[in-house]
Amino acid sequence: MYCCNIKIKKRVSLILAVAGIGKRMGLNYPKQFLKINNKPLFIFPLEIAEKNDIIDEIIIVTNKENIGLVENYCKQFKITKIKKIVAGGKERQHSVQNALQLIDDNNIVLVQDGVRPFLKDSYINECCKSVALDGVSSVIGVYVKDTIKIINTDCSVVSTPKRENLIAVQTPQAFLAKTLKKAFALAEKENFIGTDDASLVENLGEKVRIILGDYDNIKITTQEDLTFLEKIQFNY
Repeated sequence: MYCCNIKIKKRVSLILAVAGIGKRMGLNYPKQFLKINNKPLFIFPLEIAEKNDIIDEIIIVTNKENIGLVENYCKQFKITKIKKIVAGGKERQHSVQNALQLIDDNNIVLVQDGVRPFLKDSYINECCKSVALDGVSSVIGVYVKDTIKIINTDCSVVSTPKRENLIAVQTPQAFLAKTLKKAFALAEKENFIGTDDASLVENLGEKVRIILGDYDNIKITTQEDLTFLEKIQFNY
């Protein structure tokens, strides 16, 4: 398939992580099932992935008790690229690893947060193009706007890094499947829990490239994020 005049010769698999429980949202149900215009949050990125020409298959990872519910929503909203819906693990990292086991080593794999509803074709295409060209893992991110302080345990400031060197990382994140599998295997051996999938690849000693995204590509985590959602018009 072609992406930005680059032929993607590898199959592309998308893992959608929707195994959260929504504690910080103050909901009595998982936040991925929060509905905007009668549509669950996790369906928004799925619809983009469904229509994207270079994505061949989708694997969803969710809480074991919600597999049936997710399957029903996918049928309702006509998401046909689903390869399988699998149960998550204790941490997000373990959940993604469960899904990754179903993907061929030669594929390109994209990992996307299920509660990050503003996925764009450009993110998918640019990340996959980068991986296809030279095998370098690629991550969507934006420069931080605020000054960041590094502190110690008593909240005293240790240092103030330069903002031009700081990126707020988002999803999607793209990798060669065999590279990400090696990273997960090493993390498991070292009992290392990363803050995102790219951090596992960094721990492996591999290069990770940042592709600049947009500030509205937010992850819905707190009640304040809902206020932002209410101001945004979804173009669906």
